[in-house]
Amino acid sequence: MQATGTMSGFGHYARTADELEREIVKRGIAIGIDWQDQARMRALAHRALSCTSDCMMKLLRSPLRHEKLTGELFALSELMLLNMRQSAEVGVHTHGGPAWKAFGRALYEEYDAGARPPGVEA
Repeated sequence: MQATGTMSGFGHYARTADELEREIVKRGIAIGIDWQDQARMRALAHRALSCTSDCMMKLLRSPLRHEKLTGELFALSELMLLNMRQSAEVGVHTHGGPAWKAFGRALYEEYDAGARPPGVEA
């Protein structure tokens, strides 16, 4: 993971990216994600972006391990996008490793294609 164009005091974006990547990879391994499968990544990204807060809570509270881990992955994806957005606002380009890039790309592609939680406008 790296944050390029790093300014003094903004190193936490890279550190946050490292931590998020590690947790995203853990959940991905546990639920059997192939980060190279672009169709699966797009489908997962679509589900993540379309998941309402009620949907997220249902997943996170599920007694089924796969659902709970999926909810955690969706929550981590929100943090990932927030970290990238905030770092970009201060001129720091934050990016991660293969899982981060694959999931991040899929999230942006699905967002551009119109995936949103119900009631959220583009």
